[in-house]
Amino acid sequence: MKITFLGTGTSQGIPIIGSKHPVCLSTDPKDKRLRVSVLVEWGNYAYVVDCGPDFRYQMLRAQVDKIDGILFTHEHADHVMGFDDIRPFYFRQGDIPIYAHKRVIASLKYRFDYVFATENKYPGAPTVRVNEVTNTPFKLHDLEVIPINGDHGGLQVFGFRFGGFAYLTDIKRLDDKEFEKIVGVPVLVINALRIKPHPSHLNLEEALAFIEKVKPKKAYLTHISHLLGFHETVESELPDHVSLAFDTLQITI
Repeated sequence: MKITFLGTGTSQGIPIIGSKHPVCLSTDPKDKRLRVSVLVEWGNYAYVVDCGPDFRYQMLRAQVDKIDGILFTHEHADHVMGFDDIRPFYFRQGDIPIYAHKRVIASLKYRFDYVFATENKYPGAPTVRVNEVTNTPFKLHDLEVIPINGDHGGLQVFGFRFGGFAYLTDIKRLDDKEFEKIVGVPVLVINALRIKPHPSHLNLEEALAFIEKVKPKKAYLTHISHLLGFHETVESELPDHVSLAFDTLQITI
């Protein structure tokens, strides 16, 4: 299984428009972060988790010419607003499967009503095959995917475990039953927004405590804001088995 980090930034990305913060002015490519998303590939299959406003450029940068579907963690703008840019895939492949909580599906139908139209549909609009995700495992071809039900400051969100890889972003809390689904997973990705506490995201201290509880062999931090600090500095201070993810990073599991 190959994982490509398409984006590792928080909702505004890094740099933030108009910001003079030192991290936003950094010339280190690893300090430049698009909105958070990953590409998961195994065999001949390729699935994207989340489809934010940078989706088009992320697909071009990673040279992705086929996707087998999109999984959504939740409906916040930085995770869904690239939805229209699935059109090139639709034109080549036909209907694109999507996987999401019923609430997220309802949000997509409201925001992108033309995609879901059944009468007088605009011919340039894409079409999707909707798959509702509940808190039970489901199959993507030969791979079982386990949803991880989390809390994002009062909003339900899903993380996903793909075999030996677990991806959780925008998580603030998991209950014990959900933790059991990922304990000992070989590779964990978890959000770490900044140093100071935040009401709906883990800060660095909380993320490291989360990792210690899960006990993966390797962990990566994502959904990072400029307030976490310079990539090189933060990376140098992390435990050996924990790394900051960065845009375009690829790992093999």
